[in-house]
Amino acid sequence: MKIKIANKNVGDGCPTFVIAEGGLNHNGDVRLAKKIVENAANVGADAIKFQTFDASDLVSSKSKAYKLFRKLELSNSDFSELNDFAKSNQIIFFSTPFGIKAVNLLIRLKVPAFKVASGDLTNLPLISYIARNKKPIILSTGMGNIKEVNEAVQAIKSVRNNKIIIMHSVTSYPTPYYEVNLRSLTTLKMKFKFPIGYSDNGSNDLVTLVAVAMGSKVIEKHFTINKKLRGPDHRISADPKQMKNLIMQIRQIEEMFGTGIKNPQPSELGNLVMARRSIHTIQKIKKNSRISTEMIAIKRPASGIHPKFYYKILGKKTKRNLSIDEPIKWSDLK
Repeated sequence: MKIKIANKNVGDGCPTFVIAEGGLNHNGDVRLAKKIVENAANVGADAIKFQTFDASDLVSSKSKAYKLFRKLELSNSDFSELNDFAKSNQIIFFSTPFGIKAVNLLIRLKVPAFKVASGDLTNLPLISYIARNKKPIILSTGMGNIKEVNEAVQAIKSVRNNKIIIMHSVTSYPTPYYEVNLRSLTTLKMKFKFPIGYSDNGSNDLVTLVAVAMGSKVIEKHFTINKKLRGPDHRISADPKQMKNLIMQIRQIEEMFGTGIKNPQPSELGNLVMARRSIHTIQKIKKNSRISTEMIAIKRPASGIHPKFYYKILGKKTKRNLSIDEPIKWSDLK
């Protein structure tokens, strides 16, 4: 199944769709957010994603996290500016909405897709509201079990939206490599038949690469311009150098997959004659002699008759004199 996000196809037979998760790494500053967008485009990410929220809608004012989220808000005009800036940098822009107002803003900005955060996997009213827009939905499943994932998927499908990408994720920062449970990718793919991806909250790039090798069609990676900046996610995020290298390795993995057709590769063809064998003489053989097992052996190079014809040539007469260690060709036999 393939799903189109802006000008990119996502799914079987398509390149891995790489999302640079800007998240909260703008620290509430649209100028920093623009630098993140620009760097994401420069390192080759397919998309840049942020998070759209009003702190008062997301977090109780009595929560310790309220002040933090209030500081990390971007305004509606900031998001409009970022959307335009991403277009000018030729990178896809979208966001994770954390409320109805956020969804409505992103609809006005005509984003090509929506992301549902792991924390909202069970927020079926929000998921249904997003799904009614008929845009692709990237559904993160951190902290969820298969029943909860299925309920979220059914909520999307119930409003006749089948543009679903399911992301395996572990909501732990950073995620220990021994808890990533990548076999869940196979479980999700078999159960739902939608494109499957991996949202990485860890610092070990090997996990991301293995996820790609296991069939992830989307990779989401936290992204910052500087790991040393203040903020909750900078230290677990990839900086431009790391992200560029990661994307390069992802593209190499895609080339490693090949076509699946079992044929000699171009680089092998030069070795084919030297590495394989053919039927050679092991003594002088006169013209009109009948070939016997005492006269021949199977040796490198493969410049004569193929070994599979060994028994077929026994008893055949030679057309000319043959020297020792000479490859026998069909033209040498009557």
